[in-house]
Amino acid sequence: MYISMMIGGLALVLGILVGYFIRQLVANREIQRTRREAQKLLDEATTKYDDLLRAAREEAIKVGNAAEAESKERRLEIQRIERRVNQKEEALERKLEAVERRDRDLDNRNREVDRVTAELQSIREKQLAKLESISGTSSAEAKEFLFQMLKQEVEEEVSHEVRVWEATIREEADERGRGILATAIQRCATDVVSETTISAIPLPSDEMKGRLIGREGRNIRALEQATGVDLIIDDTPETVTISSFDPMRREVARVALAKLVLDGRIHPARIKEIVDKTRAEVEATARSEGERAAYEASVPGLHPELIKLVGQLKFRTSYGQNVLLHSLEVSHLAGMLASELGANASAARKAGLLHDIGKAVDHQTEGPHALIGADLAKQWDKNPEVVQAIAEHHGEAETNSVMGFIVACADAISGSRPGARRESLEKYLKRVKDLEDIAAGFPGVDKSFAIQAGREVRVLVKPDKVDDLASVRLARDISKKIEESLTYPGQIRVVVIRETTAIDYAK
Repeated sequence: MYISMMIGGLALVLGILVGYFIRQLVANREIQRTRREAQKLLDEATTKYDDLLRAAREEAIKVGNAAEAESKERRLEIQRIERRVNQKEEALERKLEAVERRDRDLDNRNREVDRVTAELQSIREKQLAKLESISGTSSAEAKEFLFQMLKQEVEEEVSHEVRVWEATIREEADERGRGILATAIQRCATDVVSETTISAIPLPSDEMKGRLIGREGRNIRALEQATGVDLIIDDTPETVTISSFDPMRREVARVALAKLVLDGRIHPARIKEIVDKTRAEVEATARSEGERAAYEASVPGLHPELIKLVGQLKFRTSYGQNVLLHSLEVSHLAGMLASELGANASAARKAGLLHDIGKAVDHQTEGPHALIGADLAKQWDKNPEVVQAIAEHHGEAETNSVMGFIVACADAISGSRPGARRESLEKYLKRVKDLEDIAAGFPGVDKSFAIQAGREVRVLVKPDKVDDLASVRLARDISKKIEESLTYPGQIRVVVIRETTAIDYAK
């Protein structure tokens, strides 16, 4: 048993030793194989290294050659650039030398010019002093004389050119204006009627005058209080004069007084009754006339207040011309002028009908009737074109709109027709005298005469002081002065006459 165990142990030890040697043998073989593979890899790596090193050397040689070639080329380019720079520097130096020579020459020439200029100035001063001593006139006086001559020549040339331009423009404008105005006037052929407000009431007898006055003047005071007018009962037989700035009140008083005279019953109660009825009748008549005028002028949709004011113009006159008839005529003319010019004919007719509406209330409001009428139209009519035309038609506002020119032209045509208007003898004589005084106030005027009822001014000038061109300027200046100083219907012609008479005798 023991021996078996010994043998088993020995066999185990021997197996272990044999296994160990076997593993060592296998390990050595593996190590040798690994060494061979490592040597093989090392050989391959060495070969590749040699190849790469050889290729790197060849590439380095190529790069070195290329760099050397490029460096050589750059050196050549630098040399070429240096040669060009040197050439330019040389050229610049040559130019600088030339410029310096020119500067020296210019300096010499400038010194020579200064010397010659000084000599010329000295000679000029000597000659000028000699001329002044010979002519007896200083240089300042000579310059002033030459300036005045040049100024006169320029003024004459300008006046001549202005005269030619004015003639051409006036001829063209007159031709077209005559055509338009002739067409409008022919289409608006109306009768010319000169009216005046009736302020004198005829009475059947002087007894009626006493009855109008009444006991202690109670009847006339009642009539004046009821109508708001002044009754003038003087020594004129069988006549009573009505005085009032309000045309409506004057018309009410006239009609009421006529009714009282016809009725014969004159006392304060009767007077008040008649005046109230008459006032209602006159207001109704005014509204009716306003509606008729709006219909006749083809102005529909007019505000009732404006219709009322238009109707009141029936009892208003201006220079003897009935304002309502004048407004109707202006409305027709303005509409036709607007049609000829391509403007708004409807607005022109309305502006023409309302252009003098301010005269219906100008006794109640301060200011020109054109601006008063424009305010009324602005209040009751919202058409700004119409309002502007009313304000501009008499020059109180600067005329800028086409409608303003149309209404102003139509107003002038209606007012300047022969017989359309008349003015008092005092105003006529004053206007004629003012025209002559304005013309006589200009230098060079010998005499002035207003002719053709103040429609023309003849101006005689002194021929030795006013030449032909100056007479043209004088006519224009007189026209402007008249426009600024006077108010007149239509237009005034200014004629400047220059006459030179030469007389000699043959012996």
